[in-house]
Amino acid sequence: MRIEQSIVRQAARSTGISEEDLVLLIAEGEERVYQQDEWIFYESSPRRWAGIILEGELELMRGIHGTSRKVGTIVSGSMISEGALLEKDSHSNGAFTRTGARIWQITEEKIESFKENNPELFYRIVAQVAVGINRRMRMLADSVHCKSNSGDLLISGLRREKDSLGTRDVYGHAYYGVQTLRAMENFSISGIYLNNFEHMVEALAMVKKAAAQTNNELGTLDDTRMNAICQACDEILGGELHEHFTVDMFQGGAGTSTNMNANEVIANRGLEIMGYNKGEYHHLHPNDHVNCSQSTNDAYPTAIKLAVLLSSHDLICSLRVFRNALASKGEKFKDVLKMGRTENQDAVPMTLGQEFSAYAVMIDSSISTMEQTAEAFLDINLGATAIGTGINSPRGYADLVAKKLAAISGFPVRRAKNLVEATQNAGVFVRMSASLKLVAVQISKICNDLRALSSGPRCGLNEINLPPMQPGSSIMPGKVNPVLPEVMNQICYQVMGYDTVVSMAAESSELELCMAEPIIAYDLLHGMMILKNGCISLVERCISGIEANRDVCRSYVQRSIGLVTALVPVIGYEQSAAIAKEALGTDASVYDIVLAKGVLTKEQLDDILRPENMTDPREI
Repeated sequence: MRIEQSIVRQAARSTGISEEDLVLLIAEGEERVYQQDEWIFYESSPRRWAGIILEGELELMRGIHGTSRKVGTIVSGSMISEGALLEKDSHSNGAFTRTGARIWQITEEKIESFKENNPELFYRIVAQVAVGINRRMRMLADSVHCKSNSGDLLISGLRREKDSLGTRDVYGHAYYGVQTLRAMENFSISGIYLNNFEHMVEALAMVKKAAAQTNNELGTLDDTRMNAICQACDEILGGELHEHFTVDMFQGGAGTSTNMNANEVIANRGLEIMGYNKGEYHHLHPNDHVNCSQSTNDAYPTAIKLAVLLSSHDLICSLRVFRNALASKGEKFKDVLKMGRTENQDAVPMTLGQEFSAYAVMIDSSISTMEQTAEAFLDINLGATAIGTGINSPRGYADLVAKKLAAISGFPVRRAKNLVEATQNAGVFVRMSASLKLVAVQISKICNDLRALSSGPRCGLNEINLPPMQPGSSIMPGKVNPVLPEVMNQICYQVMGYDTVVSMAAESSELELCMAEPIIAYDLLHGMMILKNGCISLVERCISGIEANRDVCRSYVQRSIGLVTALVPVIGYEQSAAIAKEALGTDASVYDIVLAKGVLTKEQLDDILRPENMTDPREI
């Protein structure tokens, strides 16, 4: 396929590389098509290729710990991941396409070949690429700096706010108010704030927008206030104002501080939209207007459910990538004969491909479990207000707000059948936590196996090689550890521990409310986040680079006593048992003894040991 000259010309102009040089560089590339809402690459993942965007737009995202931000957009005709030409480093940003994209890609292998064959031309191109990357990084740094420091000039200004406990000074630049300030002081616990979980912030904005629209339609909120609240919520959904969600995730009050943090940020931004100053709450009040027809006890758990649904979508996507990577290795290793093991003892032969294919099926079952559990999160108690009776909300509010929220969120949420039950029963969170524990157990089992199969290299199984990622010891030269499976094990242990906490927190529900929902929210959202990030790292930095030690695997089969099991149908149990006993007594291999005794010819024995004959039922 040829790239349109206009695209080449545009890419050359944006990078400073001459058209002639660029054409030579990309000659060995190929087109890759990405679907809508697909990640092109993740932040911190290794660079695998350099490319040119043929069609579509890519959004550059920074931050993988729940606070990702859009830092730029790259359009067709631009080079992407050109840092792969410089050195084997990692992506400093992630890239994502909302509408789909076509990218012409030159793999790292092709780049290395081009470098060897055209060193002078290669380094001329690299010089221009380095200049372009430096310029773009300065622009991105300026952009991030400006966003993170917006309003800093106002930090010396203060405004006075009051609540039922008295009056306090709040920084003039802050969109949060006095109740959030008190919560920040009361709950300086973990240093992990609400804005670390962007899906939770987004979910709160969705709830507040749906409530404003419903209140307006039912006549309890005027058009001006409704429009201001909705615009503020839309800005939050667009990634703005997240830094003002400052309450610690560990908090008392069953989520009241989180709810008020959202109410105050939305109210103060809404006031600006209406032409007033922050804190002039008689025009737009956090409680009277933003929180109209709501209580923390229905708004907060509904937001948690939405955040969990959004996070589960991210986790399921990463699990699919994990599943596909394992299935790919299963196909690649389908002809690698090895010994299966039960209770850490030799069993019977199998293929390494069967082992990895089984792992892929395990992850598939995890995905199915996650999807089934997510269905229960569509039942929401928004409209229940304090305890489920709907006090202080207009007639018809609960049904209508569920419809509004479904339209805003994209999830087919529905009013719970019994709002009193839904307000006090945290059982659905226990179900999701149990599903996450199942995912963690299965992933951890796989990682245990990867560590065992790669053990050695001289004094372990050494059946597979994991990519060497870093020196493994400060004292033992040459040692390399399986660090990615190890960190994934630890992630899984944390998620398993979270399951116990979620169970205890849900059990703590007394009478009409579960007071411990904040820790449930933290454990579920953080558990999903670290599982998602762990899966991405494990695939990119470990699974994709696994290689089989074919000769080692086959030698174990030939030396294993378990090999005689495959010979029983051919030479009989008694003779097989005698050969096994002799092999154990002499340390000779079953393979060599069978040949030495003339029990079978080498051709017959090798035929039995063919992978397709060893691992599938057949006629003897």
